[in-house]
Amino acid sequence: MLLLGLLLAGATAAFVGLLIAYNLSGGPEYTVTMFGHDLVTMNHLSAFLAGIALTLVFGLGLALMAAGAAHHRRRSVRLRTARREADVATAQRDAMAARLDEQGATVSDEDIPLAGASRQSYAPTHRHRPHIFGH
Repeated sequence: MLLLGLLLAGATAAFVGLLIAYNLSGGPEYTVTMFGHDLVTMNHLSAFLAGIALTLVFGLGLALMAAGAAHHRRRSVRLRTARREADVATAQRDAMAARLDEQGATVSDEDIPLAGASRQSYAPTHRHRPHIFGH
């Protein structure tokens, strides 16, 4: 979203800049030309409304950039937290393995507790017959 917002805001700003650069002549009727082509003839009201529309598109681009930046910030905080928790769990596992090695015991996967997880099977405890429609 951040990239899309940046692209939308940049394209709108470039379009407005080119329109201003190519159309500096004034009068009651404006003929909008760009790169040697006449695009449209506008009066004051239509030029004003076109400016409002371009401003709204530019604002949408800025809103997309802000939302993308906020999403990136939230995701990086969650990732940093998960990495920190994984480091703590790894340190606990290594400390437990070192203590068991010092005692001369053998270490198996069942001996090392998992932080926050259980060793239960995730299979359902009871099974249902499939429902047959109409019965």
